[in-house]
Amino acid sequence: MSSETAPASLSAGAPAPSPVAERLPVFPWDRLEPYKATAAAHPDGIVDLSVGTPVDPVPALVRQALVDAADSPGYPTVWGTPAYREGIVGWCERRLGARGLTDRNVLPVVGSKELVAWLPTQLGLGPGDRVAHPRLAYPTYEVGARLSGAEPVVHDDRPDDLDPRGMRLLWLNSPSNPTGKVLSAAELRAAVEWARAHEVLLVSDECYLELGWEAEPVSVLHPDVCGGTYEGIVAVHSLSKRSNMAGYRAAFLAGDADVLGELLTIRKHGGMMTPAPVQAAAAAALEDDAHVAEQRGRYAARRTALREALTAAGFRIEHSEASLYLWATRDEPCWDTVGALAERGVLVAPGDFYGAAGERFVRVALTATDARVRAAVARLGG
Repeated sequence: MSSETAPASLSAGAPAPSPVAERLPVFPWDRLEPYKATAAAHPDGIVDLSVGTPVDPVPALVRQALVDAADSPGYPTVWGTPAYREGIVGWCERRLGARGLTDRNVLPVVGSKELVAWLPTQLGLGPGDRVAHPRLAYPTYEVGARLSGAEPVVHDDRPDDLDPRGMRLLWLNSPSNPTGKVLSAAELRAAVEWARAHEVLLVSDECYLELGWEAEPVSVLHPDVCGGTYEGIVAVHSLSKRSNMAGYRAAFLAGDADVLGELLTIRKHGGMMTPAPVQAAAAAALEDDAHVAEQRGRYAARRTALREALTAAGFRIEHSEASLYLWATRDEPCWDTVGALAERGVLVAPGDFYGAAGERFVRVALTATDARVRAAVARLGG
């Protein structure tokens, strides 16, 4: 390309743009590919328990709502349809115990990962600001901080141990990905009080809240936690797990109306819109609890089978009282465990994907069909 036809930014002598990718860690899942190939070579094929992606059918009522709304030639709104917003408010009241919410307290987002990755940037954070997340955590919390230029720091579910100077955003995650740990109402309340005292926005990722097994997860929006006011707190929820809608990219925020109003304005400019048919499908999913109970039953059976097989095979399960994962160890480096299981045709996620504190654990997902779970159980016993 000659200098006459090159864009101005690429002309000779122009400074090269700063590569944003240089701020980010290595994409962890790329490291798992050789082990995936080993597991795939098993005579009966791979049992992939590494990624928590749903495999069961999307509920019929959700699919029907999508079809009924398919003739949507106009642009959707960022704030969502009245029906979707009302569905979110109703679900938060019914399922989370939230009180006094209006549609000013809710905001649809294009999947929760998008929100986690870009929230610090949309809040205007940058160099000199700090973002705290759990020590063992979904990697995108750190990625979001780094994309904005802010500094990520870790906490052990006790924010009072954090230095509040420069702290702008505090992430909580209960039930936890990867560990399945559930924070009590008292622990959540202490975090809310700390965040408010230091004027730090608290955002609670509660995407696995519908999947409590040995504990009943509580939302930060519950009056026993937030004191009946949503000042300084936001909860993140998703339909990916509860309704098998990961492919739809449907999630939402609920909480502080001022924070969500600011985000709404920013997201309008950015065109961050949930497609209209997806909004209709999401509204239908939020109005129905029966399909959630049915899906919970599927996961409960798979969880029991995998937990018993892992324990019999010499693993110890820690936490795992909720969510879609078993946090397992046999007291060896996680990559040794990954390699040994891959030889049996079973792929799991190494614990160090979620922080150095997970280096002797693996995360085992419940998201495989009943037939593939049975295959995993047989292989673990072999």
